[in-house]
Amino acid sequence: MQGSYAEIERNKVKTMRLNIQSFLFQCDDTSMNETFQNVEYTLDEIRQKVNLLLTDFENCSIKEQKEELKLKQAPLISVIKTCIRHHGELLSLHEAMQKVKYQPELYLIAHYKCLDKIQQCEIYMNENFSDELFSVKYLSKYKVRIFRDSDTCSINAVCALPDGQVLIADCQNDKVKLLNQQYQVVSHWGVNVTLWDMCLITPSEAAVALGDHGVMFITVTQSKLVPGRRLQIQHDCTGIAHHEGDLFICSFTALYKYSLSGTLVCRLYEDTSASITGKNHGGFILISSGICITNYCETSYL
Repeated sequence: MQGSYAEIERNKVKTMRLNIQSFLFQCDDTSMNETFQNVEYTLDEIRQKVNLLLTDFENCSIKEQKEELKLKQAPLISVIKTCIRHHGELLSLHEAMQKVKYQPELYLIAHYKCLDKIQQCEIYMNENFSDELFSVKYLSKYKVRIFRDSDTCSINAVCALPDGQVLIADCQNDKVKLLNQQYQVVSHWGVNVTLWDMCLITPSEAAVALGDHGVMFITVTQSKLVPGRRLQIQHDCTGIAHHEGDLFICSFTALYKYSLSGTLVCRLYEDTSASITGKNHGGFILISSGICITNYCETSYL
């Protein structure tokens, strides 16, 4: 009896231990699932809050930028509207004068009104578009002559790159030179023809006018000059400028518009009354004055 009783007790204890272990496993598994679900829920909640904050920040930033741009544009918009109004009034007076040109009294009245309006426009233009004077704060001189130069440097074109480097055309030594931010020559490219002019095409590419040898493209790569393709032009290239994907190339007596692939679009200007009437028109019109030529193909004036 004692043996049977002991065996029963051992089985009961074993069964009890198994039940307890099973219960503990169930508790652990339930706890882990609940914890994971809680963590997952918490992460989703945090993610949603962060996304909402970022969206609010982005919307506020865009709104602030739009308001700032609107404030900056307000004076310009006001000037544009005033100019349009003056232009319309002058045009109306001009048309009125044409209608009454055979009626002396009415023509005289319109004439004086027109003079008064012209005076108003001149005053407005002088107040809002007066020429600004610039003063030189300091002047620095840098040597750009390298040991391979056989002559004194003569710089006839300069292009400033966005990163602070500078391209210069040394026509006396037939070289394009790259200067670093300290204006030291770090690379150069030599040709056997005269460099007439140069302009930027992209932030790292320039087009060089080579007289009767067409146009050469040169790229700045890691502070090195890399020559590229060349355009064969059927006239001398003495000046060059780039605007909105087009090249404006000067000969000695004319100004032409080309595509970047070298296709002639049209002749914008020609004056054969002297030998170099067109030499600098491209640079003067497109760079110095900031005037854009677009719709004057095949005309004899600008």
